[in-house]
Amino acid sequence: MPSASLTDSARVRAYTAALPPEVRRRVKQLRQAIRATAPRATDAFSYGIPAFRVEGRILLWYAGWKKHISIYPVTEAMKRAHASELKAYQVSKGTLRFPLTESTPLGLVKRLVKTRLAELRSQSR
Repeated sequence: MPSASLTDSARVRAYTAALPPEVRRRVKQLRQAIRATAPRATDAFSYGIPAFRVEGRILLWYAGWKKHISIYPVTEAMKRAHASELKAYQVSKGTLRFPLTESTPLGLVKRLVKTRLAELRSQSR
């Protein structure tokens, strides 16, 4: 587990480096898709997994596991806006799992990020 004395960016790098090769590749793809959609987001690390922050608030956490990669939170607004696309994946209590046996739907990830960004903006008004 990455040390608490490291910066968030260093903790994200250490977390990613410790993953098995295929999981690492998929987490990097996920990270790049989130970063491309939210270029002003900054690295964060909490609950033992990497995340992105926007204006001090968590945009999304993401993680790699033995059989899937995940993003959190998948809010009710995200579920409503992308219900038909999300049917193909396991969604539970705010967690979305993409199995390693399938390609990660990076277009869907980007649309989810856009929805989450809009949600954060509307909450700060």
